[in-house]
Amino acid sequence: MVLGLSLLAMAVSCTPTEYDIYSTISGTVVDVDNGEPVAQATVTLSPSGLNTYTGSDGHFDFTELEAKQYTVTVQKTGYESNRKTVTAPAGETVNISLTMKKL
Repeated sequence: MVLGLSLLAMAVSCTPTEYDIYSTISGTVVDVDNGEPVAQATVTLSPSGLNTYTGSDGHFDFTELEAKQYTVTVQKTGYESNRKTVTAPAGETVNISLTMKKL
């Protein structure tokens, strides 16, 4: 029984943690002319197809992502769309800043 528990403990300790596997992309969207946050902008992550919206502070997050390259696109009525390509390494958070210009 002790041998079984020892083997189980070793197997669990060898399993990669979520922190080691996944990436996070966080960012802020601001108006290029006045630096104010752009709230309720649609943020799309490709190739995953995930969508989210910016908060009142212009902030957004995508968590538990595969480690790879993504294109982050922001859109909002009355603004020009913008995009940025980022590489999200395993176990890291990538912080980006995007600007939007009013039409």
